[in-house]
Amino acid sequence: MTPEEALKAVPLDLWIGGVQTPAASGKRFPVHNPATGEVLVEVADAGPEDGARALDAAVAAQAEWAATPSRKRAEILRKAWELIDGKYRPNLAMLMTLEMGKPLAESNGEVTYGGEFIRWFAEEAPRINGRYTTSPTGTGRILVMKQPVGPVLAITPWNFPLAMGTRKIGPAFAAGCTVVCKPAAETPLTMLMLGTVFEEAGLPHGVLSILPTSHAAALTDPMFDDPRLRKVTFTGSTGVGKLLLAQAAKHVLNSSMELGGNAPFVVFDDADLDAAVDGAMAAKMRNTGEACTAANRIHVDNSVRAEFTRKLTDRMAALRVGNGVEEGSQVGPLITEKQRGTVQDLVADAVAKGASITCGGEALSGAGYFYPPTVLDGVSVDARILKEEVFGPVAAIAGFDGEEAGIAAANDTEYGLAAYIYTQNLSRALRVAEAVESGMVGVNRGIISDVAAPFGGVKESGLGREAGSEGIEEYLETKYIALP
Repeated sequence: MTPEEALKAVPLDLWIGGVQTPAASGKRFPVHNPATGEVLVEVADAGPEDGARALDAAVAAQAEWAATPSRKRAEILRKAWELIDGKYRPNLAMLMTLEMGKPLAESNGEVTYGGEFIRWFAEEAPRINGRYTTSPTGTGRILVMKQPVGPVLAITPWNFPLAMGTRKIGPAFAAGCTVVCKPAAETPLTMLMLGTVFEEAGLPHGVLSILPTSHAAALTDPMFDDPRLRKVTFTGSTGVGKLLLAQAAKHVLNSSMELGGNAPFVVFDDADLDAAVDGAMAAKMRNTGEACTAANRIHVDNSVRAEFTRKLTDRMAALRVGNGVEEGSQVGPLITEKQRGTVQDLVADAVAKGASITCGGEALSGAGYFYPPTVLDGVSVDARILKEEVFGPVAAIAGFDGEEAGIAAANDTEYGLAAYIYTQNLSRALRVAEAVESGMVGVNRGIISDVAAPFGGVKESGLGREAGSEGIEEYLETKYIALP
């Protein structure tokens, strides 16, 4: 599929109650291609009135959708997965590359990954279980059942435009919840295309609304004030997540927050260094480093640091940077010029505090927001790049001496989403994995995300879990019925 064909097929208005409609204000906003800086298209710009209409539609559809047999909900999800994996795969992949910048091969990988959340929760829908038992006191019986929490506001990020939506929509639909989705302003096209998928899959009108907007707070603030909204699920920065949690407190809104990360990648002295470099490349360079699970800090035992750094530098320097639609491109642009500037500032700060650049290190000239794969060695503990989420193709390497120091370095952050450890000693692997303060730990693995495993963090990396058998629980309330 060509870029022109993909853009021609994507709906550019809002989805409200299963129907395409312009914004009430008539306003539109541009979507840019980060590889060129050019405007791709303009989409409808949702405002408060549109949010109210979408929530009205979700509330109106909620009772009937909740009462729909779980097998029927599963069949709609299954049909949607088949369309994602088949008919609409070329559209979705091309749109992601155009609006987000990732190479087309990675976009195709996300179509598979994002679609799997729909398939997984299609299979989970009929398996929502309760329990029935006798009270141990002998005074009655206990019936426990699960019911959908109600209308959901899903706020999704720009870095995985499909998968971060399906990871929320899949379990919500499986549980019997209606959804109003606000995609990131940088990448609304993929989600608008997903609306077409669900329309073709037979999703009842009102169960899903999709509201792109250039003014997120103006759209969502009134929704938080409406007691009919019963859940918010958000993926994004910790700062925004805290603001949303404060808003959610007004009506004690059920909240799931997948927030920032500062993932340590810890290489011990007994690690297989070639395997560790493979893992570092996967954990660092997936999605051009624009992932909350990206290896943000690479801590390497000083006894093997020089060799590891040399091997990683060779691999990073060999990557091909280019427009994601071009054959052979391995590293796409960053999402915005502002983000590229942030990455450059972090590199400059690290160098000013003693780090050395072994490859890359300067923004590329020309059109688009490209930054080369970069390796920094000898990064100081007071460098900003060890404290802040990079969201770019920069590997920051710092040394340590001994196991205890490695664990301490890994835990030296307010975040706790993902962590990676490399060692050939099983006892050490288990010992360190248990000691690291993180919701997810990869042992000798650079990719840990799995639709069948719970995704989420501790500390300031969020609340709740997505995916796995645990993921659907975020959209269910537990009800206890006392019987004689």
